[in-house]
Amino acid sequence: MTSKIAKRNFDILDDLHYARIGSARLSPGGDYAVCDLTRHDLDNDLTTTSLWRIDLANGDSRQLTRSSGSDSSPAWSPDGEQIAFLSDRGGAKQVFLLPIDGGEARQLTDLPGGVDGPPVWSPDGNSIAFTASAQSEPRDPTAPYRVTRFVYRFDGIGYVDDAIQNIYIQPIDGGGARQLTDDAHLDRTLRWSPDGRKILYLASFDPDRSDLFSAKLRVVDLDGNVEELLGLDWGFIKNAGWLPDGESIMVVASRGDQPMATKDDLWILERESGLTVNRTADLPTGIEVQWFPVFSAAQIPKTESAALVNVVERGKRGIYAVALNGPPQWRQLLGGERTTTLHDADGERMLYLSGDLENPGDLYIASLNRTNERRITRFNDELLEGIAFPRVEELLYQTEDGTPIQGWLLLPNDGEPPYPTILYIHGGPHGWYGNQYGSDFQMLAGAGYALLFVNPRGSTGYGDAFATALSGNWGLLDHKDLLDGVDYAVEAGFADPNRLGICGLSYGGYLTCYTIGQTNRFKAAVAENPITDLVSRYGTADMGPWGSLSELGGRPHEIPEVYRRGSPITYAHRCRTPTLLIQCEDDYRCPAGQAEQFFGHLKANGCVAEMLRIPGQSHVASITGPIRVQKAQNEALLDWMQRYV
Repeated sequence: MTSKIAKRNFDILDDLHYARIGSARLSPGGDYAVCDLTRHDLDNDLTTTSLWRIDLANGDSRQLTRSSGSDSSPAWSPDGEQIAFLSDRGGAKQVFLLPIDGGEARQLTDLPGGVDGPPVWSPDGNSIAFTASAQSEPRDPTAPYRVTRFVYRFDGIGYVDDAIQNIYIQPIDGGGARQLTDDAHLDRTLRWSPDGRKILYLASFDPDRSDLFSAKLRVVDLDGNVEELLGLDWGFIKNAGWLPDGESIMVVASRGDQPMATKDDLWILERESGLTVNRTADLPTGIEVQWFPVFSAAQIPKTESAALVNVVERGKRGIYAVALNGPPQWRQLLGGERTTTLHDADGERMLYLSGDLENPGDLYIASLNRTNERRITRFNDELLEGIAFPRVEELLYQTEDGTPIQGWLLLPNDGEPPYPTILYIHGGPHGWYGNQYGSDFQMLAGAGYALLFVNPRGSTGYGDAFATALSGNWGLLDHKDLLDGVDYAVEAGFADPNRLGICGLSYGGYLTCYTIGQTNRFKAAVAENPITDLVSRYGTADMGPWGSLSELGGRPHEIPEVYRRGSPITYAHRCRTPTLLIQCEDDYRCPAGQAEQFFGHLKANGCVAEMLRIPGQSHVASITGPIRVQKAQNEALLDWMQRYV
């Protein structure tokens, strides 16, 4: 007789106990998958990433590497005999080779500045392509430094000149790495041509442009000759890959003359003519930027081949097959109340991560005909089995102007309704919430709060009109959508109107600051890495000049009233909500001065305010940064809500 495990509420640091899968690939023979897995050792303040091999027949998992650092980005050799990966075990990241039948990993590259990666095998298995800095030694950060780039700092990277990546190829049988590009761009997303003679890539961070999130589509041959296929003015290119004939290329992009939130489509570029054809023009919510293999598409009638893509729709992310020839058509292969993330596929099966509100994700495999779905990893089972997760309540309501809005409530296990309730706002502003894991959600629900999360206008997954509604209207529409959601939760008897909190990161931090300048109904606010002054953001944030044009409709001197009315700093003197600001000091997306300005205004006008400073970290460090940073954010957020809500 087996005894039942005593379940408990999700605790403050349980988020750090999850093992998280990064990248995963199928072996050429289809017998195995390999993935990288990140774990946190809270006792020793240590985060490690290691490689694991999973037997697809029985789900047995075997750890392949062990180090005190990071082994990541695994890639099978074409013959399935070796795995190339990145490791920092010797200092800077280098490419290593691991024989699959046993033995020690062999270091393949030895570049002074290390390898940025990931490693990409040539079709014949004789070479590996990767990206790395051409600098022989790092710049002295204490020396005077002249800036010539339009945007010279980028969040998570630092000074762009120090981070420029060029393409290299390294022979497997020895010899030094050979540099193919040297163009002042950050080259990335490498794809070998089917004949192994060229490499397709994206060239981003143009030194004379502000639109750093876009990229040029280029090809370089093995002699270093570069051909540009599509430029920055064609569109907002996110990903690309060869079709098997080597004459056509798949491109994930939105056109450049559309607002930034416009959906991404799958295009086919014919190299000889330069013609581009949109294969998903009528797919309402577009596709996400994922790796998309090509396969025989018997399940889509009257087409020879198709690509697999992820599609977000109404708080869920599924896997679709998109026809690459014949009439435009697509079919959902996998859906459900979850978030699936495509990682790999061959001619028979697809490998993907499947997650939900309780689990960041485990690897699954399924046939391309939508059958035989199986879970193949269970790294978090022990943690999941011991936790009593909150009940989920979906909310569907209409705003005052009749716009339909979708939201969700996590209802705590303890207490009785109406509950103290926290409104948690997503970033972007074009992010989305739904059936996916949120880092702070379970912690707050486990502490006894109802957790309200909503997809207001601007969110992804509801079509272009919904996603682009904020152009020129930051704060004005979406804060009302959120408050309508709070009213709905109160009227339904779930939320206590006298015990409300509000919080968010990035644009969620912006909207937190904006909202508490419009109403005093919240008892506590936590704004993490917010934007508070749209004028100073224009000139100091890494995406300020370009993002402001697309999102707000013009420059500060052209539309000063749009900048003024959308800036939380405009209303800071009215704030009475006790506010905690959490700010990463090396954040270039939402620079530290944004939180500092707001903090100063709150203090000067008698509002209770504190600020948690996080030195040396970039924009999303509370989610992806060192253990001590994630712990500090968790503790500060929960303490503030407990203190005032």
